[in-house]
Amino acid sequence: MKLGKIATLTSLVLLGTFTNVSLAAGDTLVVSTKLDPSSWDPIATFTVPWSTVATNVFEGLTYRGPDLKLVPGLATEWIVAEDGLSIGFKLREGVTFQNGEPFNAEAVKFTFERLLGASGAKGPQRSNYTAIERIEVIDDYSITMHLNSPDPVLLTKLAGYGAMIVPPKYITEKGEAHFASHPIGTGPYQIVNYEPKVDVKLKAYDNYWGEKAKIQDIQFKFIAEPATAVAELQAGTIDIVVDQIPLNTIKTIKSKDFLDVISVTGPTVMAFRFNTKSGITQNKDVRKALIMAVDRQKIIDTILAGQAQSIVGFQSALSFGYDETLEGLPFDPEKAKQMLAAAGVKPGEKIQIDYRANDQVLGQVVQALAGYLKRVGINVALKPYESSVYLNDIVPAGKTGEMFSQGWGGWTFDYDNTAYLMYHTGEKWNPYDSDPQLDKLLESQRPITDQKERERILKEISAYVANEALEMPLYNINTLYGINKRVQNFEPAPDQRIRLNNVTFK
Repeated sequence: MKLGKIATLTSLVLLGTFTNVSLAAGDTLVVSTKLDPSSWDPIATFTVPWSTVATNVFEGLTYRGPDLKLVPGLATEWIVAEDGLSIGFKLREGVTFQNGEPFNAEAVKFTFERLLGASGAKGPQRSNYTAIERIEVIDDYSITMHLNSPDPVLLTKLAGYGAMIVPPKYITEKGEAHFASHPIGTGPYQIVNYEPKVDVKLKAYDNYWGEKAKIQDIQFKFIAEPATAVAELQAGTIDIVVDQIPLNTIKTIKSKDFLDVISVTGPTVMAFRFNTKSGITQNKDVRKALIMAVDRQKIIDTILAGQAQSIVGFQSALSFGYDETLEGLPFDPEKAKQMLAAAGVKPGEKIQIDYRANDQVLGQVVQALAGYLKRVGINVALKPYESSVYLNDIVPAGKTGEMFSQGWGGWTFDYDNTAYLMYHTGEKWNPYDSDPQLDKLLESQRPITDQKERERILKEISAYVANEALEMPLYNINTLYGINKRVQNFEPAPDQRIRLNNVTFK
């Protein structure tokens, strides 16, 4: 499509002037995602758009589908030792990689030695799997995973990203650079053409061990601009738009009789965290007052068009460790004023809020926060940053103002994966706090194999964090999919890791 036509389509979407058209009949399922991962190597990425595509190409020992239940993947069964220091896996027989190479215990050993070795050290995934000490091959279809410390979330981690099993012979012969652009996995689809920044094309793998793909060809288009993706959806050139639905276009999309918008609760939460080392936010009562000054539900109802849920902690209701009985601070601006005065904060006090500049909705939320805080006597200076600078230079180095935005996907749906990284002393995303009591709680739940006891401690952690008011929890945003109704049997995954082998056309 030429740039001129894309611009025209985008304008029409914004004006809401599309007439109802149906998608031209075609055999290819066309999906849009916002980012080209640049590498298809599982150990070289942490981006959600990678998993949107790669869930159809690669597989792990375990599998977690849209229902978030953990089930067998390339392992048919497993036994966790009582001390949590080893896991025995029975591997699935009769599985081949998409180049015909056999899947077996040696492939598993190669995968994790590569992940935990020099190759993995170059990418962002190794730190998720450092509990693994070594892989012991028992026979062709049995392995024991030996751990240096228990990891209660490891089985879930094995279902995603860096733990995807890769072909030893193919990588050894072709090299890692070739594998990154011409990947081979064991999944129901294989990548047959990849054009960087444009698209990636998949074809059904005929010898797939499981449920074979109903649709033979899939094209994933990389479209950075959400309005353009929606324009193509309305024009009938895209079947599914993955999590790129501007909130102000939902009604327009749903008004077309051949389109729909599917909304599901997702893992992504948004909060504004506090600098507890300097400024007025050193004071816990001040932090609580600032939280009480903001009408979070109003932000959800207006700016977010109702496509979110209010949260009292930094996790969604889908997260293991979520406490539905935990009560958050109420919206009470008058009480907030009293608390600020009692803490010695004078009217007109200035604070700085730092945030990522490339998110239009977040920009509106920040403006709303500034407005609410002004009503209780706090003047806000807003400081936007380009994403890479913000994530690499500002937050980890503790260079923020009194408040700073933090979005978190929580892809394991386990509070440990959020809380440990956010609140434990020395972690990258915890630039300001060092709390021995909180550290002890975080560490205490990791070796526990009794999930009820671990859940109890995680709930204790969330209550502790809420009482300390380490952040202003705002909302849990829904995952949105725009879809052409000719697409049948589509399962909307909360984490955007969509599996497409059961999808058909009407």
